[in-house]
Amino acid sequence: MVNSDQSTKTISLEKYGIKNAKVNYQLSPDQLQSRTIEKGQGLETANRTLAVNTGEFTGRSPQDRYIVKDDITKDRVWWGDINIPFDSDKFQKLYDKVVDYLSENEVYVRDSYACADEDYKLNIRVINEYPWSNMFAYNMFLRPTEDELRDFTPEWTVVNAPGFMADAEIDGTRQHNFAILDFTRKIALIGGTGYTGEIKKGIFSALNFILPVFKDTLPMHCSANVGKEGDTAIFFGLSGTGKTTLSTDANRSLIGDDEHGWTSENSVFNFEGGCYAKVINLSAEQEPEIFGAIKKGAILENVILNDENVVDFADTSITQNTRVSYPIYHIENIKKPSSGKNPKNIFFLTADAFGVLPPISKLTPSQAAYHFISGYTAKVAGTEAGVVEPQPSFSACFGAPFMPLHPTKYAEMLSKKMKDAGVNVWLVNTGWTGGPYGVGTRIKLKYTRAMINAVLEGHLGLYNYENYHIHSVFGVAQPRSCPGVPTEVLSPRTTWNDDKAYYKMAFKLSNEFRNNFKQFESYASEEIRRGGPQRYAF
Repeated sequence: MVNSDQSTKTISLEKYGIKNAKVNYQLSPDQLQSRTIEKGQGLETANRTLAVNTGEFTGRSPQDRYIVKDDITKDRVWWGDINIPFDSDKFQKLYDKVVDYLSENEVYVRDSYACADEDYKLNIRVINEYPWSNMFAYNMFLRPTEDELRDFTPEWTVVNAPGFMADAEIDGTRQHNFAILDFTRKIALIGGTGYTGEIKKGIFSALNFILPVFKDTLPMHCSANVGKEGDTAIFFGLSGTGKTTLSTDANRSLIGDDEHGWTSENSVFNFEGGCYAKVINLSAEQEPEIFGAIKKGAILENVILNDENVVDFADTSITQNTRVSYPIYHIENIKKPSSGKNPKNIFFLTADAFGVLPPISKLTPSQAAYHFISGYTAKVAGTEAGVVEPQPSFSACFGAPFMPLHPTKYAEMLSKKMKDAGVNVWLVNTGWTGGPYGVGTRIKLKYTRAMINAVLEGHLGLYNYENYHIHSVFGVAQPRSCPGVPTEVLSPRTTWNDDKAYYKMAFKLSNEFRNNFKQFESYASEEIRRGGPQRYAF
């Protein structure tokens, strides 16, 4: 039986091995929200936003992400701790168990697609155990029209069963949860976790293999926006560094907040149809666009509500990784279609908890390649068990958990595109100043916005000695002045008021960079190697 008040198309899941299921096809967000509440799987906030708890997992589990090793992947994937191989026969047996689990039960099916550029469009069918997971798919993937649905043929399938628990000894997983990509069968199989981010990152990981290998297109873990003159800006960064916040700007049109492709035809396009933002300490004053997007149709994850069902965004008693997903049209100022021309400026965002990197600095091409491969940010005390002081966190290409190929493949593509397009690249520290975490303070968002606006409006001047100071440890060029930013803020050493302590910490971080980069040295050119800090401190 197929239930649908949104589409007249009927489908069968028999070819997937799912038998006699009650199929809810292409339900509207309102219907899915109602089903979620009826089943006791979620609540409505005071403004009717759906709030759910994702259960045991409130974030991705990188150690439980696998790729089936077969003729397509065996010689292409960068196998290791990030891309963990999975046996093809074991995948089939596990898949059969999951679809048997879904058979005879109620499921929610959505046809959608990824990639806003018609030439790169990837049709996706998502099969969910829970209605709110299907609503997440509505929010995050691109939405076909009714006419497109009539002739829709899925190329990739996501099978998502949070309630199914694997038996590690029998199924070949590490534990009961798993997220597995099979490029031959074109299936993303997810089980044992309710964290919705696994759904979108499964398709992102697939595109990170498909686009470079078969389409000569660079996939990027970044946000992007475009100015009134058509100038595109890209923001790379790991979770918590400000990708969504800084790209969502009332004065610029949002292309997308997380996943994009850069084509050989000199355009940038969004993979997604929505945004997935962190909401820890969210306020209408600091981030009005994101705050305003949290309304009916959005899904809040793992937040705490008070007695009046109002969200307390400062409450992290469930997790610091509180999230919201919403369709991109919840943001007023968006680019239609979700694409732009070659970028003029690229920003690498890092939340440096050591407090030593400049709040903004200009990178040379070799420095840009080095920092892209490094993908640095930092963990602060309290974010994970055992973290009592700042710890460096390196994720190649600002998205290693989603990159099936060797990081230098993506870095080479980025370097070539940056040189061909004449792009300026900037390193932006959204982390600490005046000392490390626990001593210094977080750089004010208004200053970071002012620095980025100064770049986009061309106010930072020419790249020469009079306008820039070369950092004595990292070699990056930090501007001496910037409109809207106190001069002393631009120099991290000045904010410390203790040169000895500052340089001790700066050299500590530079050593971490160098030690991390050893794994890439044999693959990187001498030019790229020169892009990092040039000496150890002892």
